[in-house]
Amino acid sequence: MATVLLRLMGPMQSWGTTSRFDERDTGKEPSKSGVLGLVAAALGIDRENWRDLEPLCRLRMGVRHDRPGVPKRDYQTAQRVISADGSKIHDTAVTTRHYLADAAFLVGLCGEDRALLERIHGALSDPVWPLALGRKSYVPSEPIWMPDAVVDADLRDALAQWPAIASPRPGSPRTPRILSLESPDRSGLMKMDQPLSSFAERRFGPRFVISEVLDVPLQTAA
Repeated sequence: MATVLLRLMGPMQSWGTTSRFDERDTGKEPSKSGVLGLVAAALGIDRENWRDLEPLCRLRMGVRHDRPGVPKRDYQTAQRVISADGSKIHDTAVTTRHYLADAAFLVGLCGEDRALLERIHGALSDPVWPLALGRKSYVPSEPIWMPDAVVDADLRDALAQWPAIASPRPGSPRTPRILSLESPDRSGLMKMDQPLSSFAERRFGPRFVISEVLDVPLQTAA
């Protein structure tokens, strides 16, 4: 069993799973579908290529909250043309977009195929396509790739033992570090972000996540 670790840090992140029409949501931590989309971009896997996406979907995922994001939202407008009775009516659409500001997450992907994890690690250092934190315009502020970030450990141990990737915000109280781990026995909170098809078909099913608080404060990496 091995785990590859990813550093997700940026001024803005968005990990929506229930967005509809003009309302774009975000969860409090990276979604599995979003992280696998990021990994697929690094590897150069087309969104319609389920054969190469399917092995990624079998990996278990965990998230450590090193600096929880501050929930924010903004509004965007776009002009659209509506045809009615042969005439054109110009209308302004207003969309609400939710995101996390100044968040830092350590994400782990765990499986028995170490060669696959090594491929992911190498692709993150030299991605085929640009990498983003949930939306194309939300670029990372630190490299997602980290040295020696494929470790021979299960998901929990890998995430719990890795040095902190971010310090608390200045002046803010120290908050507990939360671990969210994908459950192998379907216990815990259900999330509907497990890909069941290519990203072009957009079919998702349930996975189950358990959370815990780390007892020992982590040392920030030098």
